[in-house]
Amino acid sequence: MTSLTNDTFLRALLREPVDYTPVWMMRQAGRYLPEYRATRAKAGSFMDLCKNPELACEVTLQPLERFPLDAAILFSDILTVPDAMGLGLYFSEGEGPHFERPVRSEADVDRIGIPDPEGELKYVMDAVSTIRRELQGRVPLIGFSGSPWTLATYMVEGGGAKNFSQIKGMMFDRPDLLHRLLAKTADAVTVYLNAQIARGAQATMIFDTWGGALAPANYREFSLAYMQRVIAGLTREAEGRKVPVILFTKNGGQWLGDMANTGCDALGVDWTTDLADARRLVGDRVALQGNLDPCALYASPERIREEVARVLASYGQGPGHVFNLGHGITPDVNPEHAGAMVAAVHELSRAYHV
Repeated sequence: MTSLTNDTFLRALLREPVDYTPVWMMRQAGRYLPEYRATRAKAGSFMDLCKNPELACEVTLQPLERFPLDAAILFSDILTVPDAMGLGLYFSEGEGPHFERPVRSEADVDRIGIPDPEGELKYVMDAVSTIRRELQGRVPLIGFSGSPWTLATYMVEGGGAKNFSQIKGMMFDRPDLLHRLLAKTADAVTVYLNAQIARGAQATMIFDTWGGALAPANYREFSLAYMQRVIAGLTREAEGRKVPVILFTKNGGQWLGDMANTGCDALGVDWTTDLADARRLVGDRVALQGNLDPCALYASPERIREEVARVLASYGQGPGHVFNLGHGITPDVNPEHAGAMVAAVHELSRAYHV
């Protein structure tokens, strides 16, 4: 494998000294870029784009051609794993993802197996290999998965949810059944992420999109415990260096202290928690990633610069910070505003690393 030209992102995740705060954006390869929309149109559909390794590589690299980002993230979707479990994933225009065969009974849980990453999910692994080759060591590649709880939420609800009635009904009435489903899902996620690492992912991220919908005790039992199970099973070294793990629970600021004890290397922080408070909670146990409000990118470049300065100041002096948005970049943001954010981070952060 080609050696890295820029490893600032990996060093920051491990709380090692860096010259500046590295930056990337969740959903950085996405609909806010006209070149992404053109590639998706060429692919035919979102899942056709995900399942074409060459086109997935193309959209992964597109934001790096525009902005001097410090990491690339695999272009894929968190629902590739349940799709490979045979649940019949499909997308309705304007409605998001749906599953033809949701998981709601003991028979449903028994029916699903752990997908073979080099079988049903080989297209993802081929995309990882292709991206690593085309990156030529410019920046590290992040692999990712949804958390077991988040994937199970889609699997039980049959798609997106407003009040999580199906999965919370299972959680309260049949916690034993939900634990069986989460154990299978956690094992599938572990195998999936390890396969991405074997193919060249240099860091991994677990997206717990719906953990914040849980009460504290339920979060620890049904979400956090299974992310910890995944982390315990991950390959943590490849190509002669550590493979850091980032954990991100949206709306999970109140649990950052617990999350820091999972064995992860870094925590994603959304914009509802001040980084200074997060840093006090986790101490020197983990790095922090975040956490500009994505809507700040609708403001003028001058205002974006001020908000970048505020986020950098809230984290403060020293290593262990990766700059990011507090959630994914929104589709109608002007790409030049994203570029203004990246430039401001690179310029203003150097004062915090002297």
